[in-house]
Amino acid sequence: MEVTQEHRTQIERIIRHARCQKDFQCYKSGFTNLCRVRDVGATASVECLEAEAAACEFALPLGSSYLCGCPLRNYLAKRLNAWTPQKHLV
Repeated sequence: MEVTQEHRTQIERIIRHARCQKDFQCYKSGFTNLCRVRDVGATASVECLEAEAAACEFALPLGSSYLCGCPLRNYLAKRLNAWTPQKHLV
């Protein structure tokens, strides 16, 4: 998967405007440390597949599951098709 300059610019914009209790470890790890998510269809969000989803600051309860409210994780999944941890996206 190729990360274009446009994607890098958008990722940096998201990071500048978001807060993260994990200090953007996903970004700092070269996106090798990504949580597992799955597409839920037409919504802009993805479903969190992590066992400890309820403990995440971005977890949004939806029935018996959780949507991911992290703007960076959602961007990576929806725009870069990064559903599972990848090796060095950036």
